[in-house]
Amino acid sequence: MKAVSVSADGATILYDADVVDKIDARFFDPAYWRANGWLVGEARGRGSTWIVRCGERELVLRHYRRGGIFGPWLVDRYLWLGLVRTRAVREWTLLAELYGQGLPVPRPVAVRVCRTGLCYRADIVTERIAPAESLAERLAREPLSASGWRAIGACIRRFHDAGIWHADLNAHNVLLTADGPHLLDFDRGRRRRPGAWRAANLARLRRSLDKLSRQSPRFKFEESGWRALCVGYEERASSGQSSPSAAR
Repeated sequence: MKAVSVSADGATILYDADVVDKIDARFFDPAYWRANGWLVGEARGRGSTWIVRCGERELVLRHYRRGGIFGPWLVDRYLWLGLVRTRAVREWTLLAELYGQGLPVPRPVAVRVCRTGLCYRADIVTERIAPAESLAERLAREPLSASGWRAIGACIRRFHDAGIWHADLNAHNVLLTADGPHLLDFDRGRRRRPGAWRAANLARLRRSLDKLSRQSPRFKFEESGWRALCVGYEERASSGQSSPSAAR
């Protein structure tokens, strides 16, 4: 990665010059991509993620928006505590580290932070992983094989062994590809020392799968799949490390 930083009009942009030659504010504006016919699609959610075509690449543009009880009031504003402490730069930095280590994550392309007084707004761009579908999309259509579940367990264990805590590990953020599973959306993710958070991380994924099962009787999640995931997780375990069975 060749990281470059530019600042103008209260905004700071970081980008990978190995992916894009130059960049400005238009790069983070969905209307710009739409006007040029380069908007490929819009992801589901809070209406803040777009897929765009940039040369030979497809990129994912995401605008940070708040959820939870403060979402309706603060919408997309966050408290300014310094550039390196913004959620966007933290996610960009973590993704760059993980991508550089060969872990299966999207390649970070660019990030923008716009400060206004005590608040900031932000955007991040990553390279789209395609063809692929989320675990949630696959199970909504058909069951996943035992080997597929084991691969997911092994994938998660790779991140855990690297000390990576995923703040929102759910069925939508596990991406299935021909090259194996990937993990998406590392907003608020961070490095942690080994501990009980590993089982809690898996428990979060299990709750996501159970919730989707309750929402649709056609959702193809079975207990045997979860057991296979745990087997894949344990197969990568070093001697003496704890089992994820507590997450069940």
